[in-house]
Amino acid sequence: MSSGWTWTYDHYAPERERLVEALCTLGNGRFATRGSAPECTADTTHYPGTYLAGCYDRRTSVVAGERVENEDLVNLPDWTLLRYRCLPDEGPPGRWLTPDSDELRHCDVRLDLRTGVLTRRLFFEDSQGRGLRVSHLRVVHMGDAGLAAQRTLFRAYGWSGAVEVRSLLDGGITNSGVERYRHLDGRHLVEHRTGFAPGGVAWISCRTTDPGIGIAMAVRTVTRPARPAREAATETGTAQTYRVPVVPRRSAMVVKILALCSSLDRPVGDPLSAAVDMLARAPALPPLLAAHEAAWQRVWEQGELHVPGEAGRVLRLHVFHLLQTLSPHTARLDVGAPARGLHGEAYRGHVFWDELFVLPYLDLHFPEVARALLMYRHRRLPAALAAARLAGRQGAMYPWQSASSGREETQALHLNPRSGRWLPDHSHLQRHVGSAVAYNVWRYAQATGDLGFLHSAGAEILLEVARNWAGTAVFDTALERYRIRGVVGPDEYHDAYPDAATPGIDDNAYTNATAAWVLARGLDLLGELPEARRAELCERLSLDAAARARWEDVSRRMYVPFHRGVVSQFEGYGDLAELDWEAYRQRYGDIRRLDRILEAEGDTVNRYQASKQADTLMLGYLFRTRELHDLFTRLGCPLDDEVWRATVTYYLRRTSHGSTLSSLVHGWVLARQRGADAWRYCEEALLADVADVQGGTTGEGIHLGAMAGTVDLVERGITGLEAGPDGLRVAPVVLAQIPRFTFTLCCGGHRGVRLRMMPGRLAVRVPPSPEGPLAVVLPGGRRVTVPPGQERWFRL
Repeated sequence: MSSGWTWTYDHYAPERERLVEALCTLGNGRFATRGSAPECTADTTHYPGTYLAGCYDRRTSVVAGERVENEDLVNLPDWTLLRYRCLPDEGPPGRWLTPDSDELRHCDVRLDLRTGVLTRRLFFEDSQGRGLRVSHLRVVHMGDAGLAAQRTLFRAYGWSGAVEVRSLLDGGITNSGVERYRHLDGRHLVEHRTGFAPGGVAWISCRTTDPGIGIAMAVRTVTRPARPAREAATETGTAQTYRVPVVPRRSAMVVKILALCSSLDRPVGDPLSAAVDMLARAPALPPLLAAHEAAWQRVWEQGELHVPGEAGRVLRLHVFHLLQTLSPHTARLDVGAPARGLHGEAYRGHVFWDELFVLPYLDLHFPEVARALLMYRHRRLPAALAAARLAGRQGAMYPWQSASSGREETQALHLNPRSGRWLPDHSHLQRHVGSAVAYNVWRYAQATGDLGFLHSAGAEILLEVARNWAGTAVFDTALERYRIRGVVGPDEYHDAYPDAATPGIDDNAYTNATAAWVLARGLDLLGELPEARRAELCERLSLDAAARARWEDVSRRMYVPFHRGVVSQFEGYGDLAELDWEAYRQRYGDIRRLDRILEAEGDTVNRYQASKQADTLMLGYLFRTRELHDLFTRLGCPLDDEVWRATVTYYLRRTSHGSTLSSLVHGWVLARQRGADAWRYCEEALLADVADVQGGTTGEGIHLGAMAGTVDLVERGITGLEAGPDGLRVAPVVLAQIPRFTFTLCCGGHRGVRLRMMPGRLAVRVPPSPEGPLAVVLPGGRRVTVPPGQERWFRL
């Protein structure tokens, strides 16, 4: 349940604990800790995890008789672990207590989204009526990105004595949070050292196996009443044991404050010395909490979206998790946007194309963070160039899954949990990721006006991706069109033609259309670059007149297939068999992962007109109606509204929505079309994680793209908002379930511009600023301006 600024679970349910842990994760953009119970180590119910952005490790495993490499986001030592038991003045010691203890009478979890504070309260009572109330408070500091803290309060009811408390640092951690990965080697931490320092400080240092990232944690534990600790260290951990007196009507307290450092930090130093020094400078808990809450207030002022009602509460949770994964601290890091946040180990913490759904929010609210994510791609441009050369191509070929180095990290094999079989994974053929990277570069520059980035690093990315597409497209003399063969589209289900000996399909409409768009934007960019920069890049990239003429030709004659009056998902899609959808729904109920169902039956989804998620319809997500029409007109195959509506209807009936992004994209497209079913898909996107609609996947990590996309659905989808060189353009559509909302954004050099949408009305407030008035383009092309320090209302 949720209310206001809180997200609350009012009882303990073991079967949903992994979901609670993921949705109650705390982070600050540098590292995050899952919202796990401090009493528990990893088992089938609980999974504590702490993840440092960019901290990956590579391991080799033997799977189905093959050696496979995987690079994982590393689960770090557990700093939260706190064990306790009652020591009554009379009677034997009690058992170590956990949420799974028979003595548990009540447990609730409360996440305060405004302040980034997680509270977990438990009440235990034994057979003699003796009670113990335990309250945990946890923060991962938004102000100082190296700190976190946990406070535990104990209060006795009907007895007196002591609570024996063990404050632990547990370095015997593996990556085992995703069941289907447990056949893989999850041991990533080696060379553990442990010890203690004065003032109740325990520390642990270790490193990853490859490439050997150094990790250090130092934890200061204090008690009230103050008590000395018995200290014991093992090879992989530390324990500090305290005997804390408790009496009725008075609380005892244990506080753990963490400092986390690594060899990824700049300036580079010894992580252990840095962690111990950082902890020595860390304040006591009250000022630490105050600074943390003040930092969150600043972040919310820049990033908040306010929507009334339950939809607004879910959207606020989505913004909260987005800001914990990618905060202002991220702007100083060399990291991408992990598809599952810093909340778990699904997708091994890799970076996919999900930034396509994340960056629009960051462009409008935190442009420095958006720029940093694009610089992550630029620093890995050499790896993309090398991948293209290895494939016999030119330009940049970005990987479908990226991690530390920028090489392709897509697994060679994947497990079908239904059949138990390991199967070849061909998803690395999703070459459209390169277009997504180039699109993000262009849209960031349009939204922020950051021409310095566009003309430097951005130009190098976009032009190299365009160069790759120009070389990949092959001219078909029979069609008199350019074709791109042997790829996989966003759908992901179709990785080959039926009975084909080689993977890949031809002329995926989304891939071909976005490749043509990238080439056109590349030509536009070459035309606007300063002369010296243009000459430099043309020389470096061998973009002579003949090469630019080819770009022009390919951008106008790329082949996009059609069948039966609709855009074909790929060449031959319309020739595939129709699936008996109703029969499969009756047989299996949930058929989101239709590919797994069919493979377990000895069949393949490659035989059917059945898609996992939006593919062709992604074009309607990326491009406004006008842009989409212009793109297809340039290709010589005009796409009118009737054909596009027919295309939308066609694929709606043939999509299983096996990805959380699918309902988001369909909701977006239908909302822009004023479709009657728009809210159905928007609502499913909103609930995807909070209701765990995919049956257990959220507990392995939130879906960052879907969460960010739902926010963007409101801010840009419903408003029709475009931030660009000519100011703000708005072209609202009516979505009755979200009739009014407010958000702030950055535009035209102004920070903190506030938009208020009401039925039929729009308010724009520009804060005081030395910048000039903000231009706003209303529906119908009417241009108005709002001076700094003023708010103006407009009828729509």
